[in-house]
Order: sequence, then C-alpha cells, then structure tokens
Amino acid sequence: MTDPAEELLELLNIEQLEVDLFRGTGAGGETTTRIFGGHVIAQALMAAYRTVENRLCHSLHAYFIRPGDPKIPVIYNVDRARDGGSFTTRRVVAIQHGKQILNLSASFHEDEDGWSFQHDMPEVEGPEGLLSRAELREASAGQVTGRERSDYLRPRPIEIREVEPQDLFEPKPMGDVNHTWFRMEAAKGQDTPMQHCLLAYASDMGLLGSSLRPHGISWYRGGVLTASLDHAMWFHGPIRFEDWHLYSMDSPFTGGGRGFNRGAVYTQDGRLVASVAQEGLVRKFKDKDDRG
Repeated sequence: MTDPAEELLELLNIEQLEVDLFRGTGAGGETTTRIFGGHVIAQALMAAYRTVENRLCHSLHAYFIRPGDPKIPVIYNVDRARDGGSFTTRRVVAIQHGKQILNLSASFHEDEDGWSFQHDMPEVEGPEGLLSRAELREASAGQVTGRERSDYLRPRPIEIREVEPQDLFEPKPMGDVNHTWFRMEAAKGQDTPMQHCLLAYASDMGLLGSSLRPHGISWYRGGVLTASLDHAMWFHGPIRFEDWHLYSMDSPFTGGGRGFNRGAVYTQDGRLVASVAQEGLVRKFKDKDDRG
C-alpha cells in the first residue's frame, strides 16, 4: 500500500506541460469521492511557485467555483500578473472538463526586516496523549456502511489530534472554538515552497466544521450540505510541518446559508506562522443523500 504522506508529496510535484501551464493528479489525498479543496489550493500554489524565483508566498486568496472530479487531472494555467521590485503576483486558474474549478491569486515577497508582534498561542492541551483522528474514526466505524466506510477509514497523509472533537454521529451544540494539532512527518527535509503547499493543503481540514459546532450538526448526521466557497491564507514565518502545529479555529458568524471561519497556525513553542479565513456553504436539506 502506498504511504499516503508520500503520495501527497507526489501529488504536489506537478508536471509542467508548457510555459506557465501545469498538470496535477486529481485523485488521492484526503478523499476518493471528490477532489479535496486543500488539494487544489496546494497544487495551484505549487504551480505559481514554479514561475517565481527567490521570493516566498506571503498570501493567497482562492475561490472554489465547481467541484473537482478526482477521475481526471487538473490543468493549472498561471498568469504572471506582476514582477515588481519587492513583490511578485501570480493568478492561477484550475481547469477540468474545459471549465474553471478554482481561481487563485498569490503574492510573493522578498525577505525583508520589520517590526514584529503576534498574539499569544492559546493555552490548550498538547498533542501528547490525545487520540488521533484515525483512532477516533476506528472507534466509530461501525456507524458507517458501504462505500462511505472505506473512505471514512482510509489512511490520510496528515496526522491530526483534536483537543475537543465533535461527535460526528451524535453531535451536540458546543463552542465554535476548535483546536487541532496537526503535522506530517514526511515533510522533513522539504524546501519552503513545499512546506507552504503542505500547510495550505492542511489548512482546509476542519476549518468549515467550526461553523457547524454551535448548531450541533454534522455532515455524517445528515440535514446539512457544506462546501467551501473561498479560502484565504497568510504566511508569517518559517514552517517545518514535520513538527506539531496548533490550528486554532473559530467561527464568528453563521447566517444566510453560509458560515465564516478563521484559523491561526502556531508552532508548538508558540510562534504564529500562518493565518487563515474561509467562508463556506452551510445549507439545510432534508435528505442526507440530497447533496446536489
């Protein structure tokens, strides 16, 4: 069996077809039923990185336009919007079946000194002793049947340990604040662009779920249709994703069929390395299988 972390590294090693044109594998990673949003963001960011020299991404902004089809590759078309004196801007369009599935803009900045300040990391239980997502899913696997069961239990590339996990099958209303530890040991030795892409991939995990927690709802319980609508991310400092990072998330607002979510990523010693924001669809529906 292929190691899922090594598979993710290979997924992000996208193929160059022509100048500013790249192809990425659609299958693999977090799920087999669709292309995980973080998968497309990470590949789009890697495509942009392949056209930039000696500058690192400090921010990205993406819109999810259509669901991704895992059965076919994704084509990434990079527009070199600007190469400035200290900033570089790229726009990336992800295409399947001749249609856009994601638009991403990314800005890159040369290293520069400046004033420094950050919010302190929340005081939460460390990752040691917490159950992993794989262990929690193994314990609840009896509540999932059919094809969903194999997808529910399949090994994932990112190791996750939630501080206060929500019961996916008997959810109760709880606070929107959601703390998760995550890492990928196979990230060790990877360069900065790959570290950024791996964190971008992981930043889409659990974020939208923060807006479900106060309402006591879960995708597995039914009655809700969820989908990421957009995703923004800011990189603040060096990342070594082989080490544990705390993903501190909250959801200040849910309404109008949408939920707004925020995230802050800290190293285990408290250094803020990234911030994230995302709005997602949170729509009521009657039938769990009515997801159109």
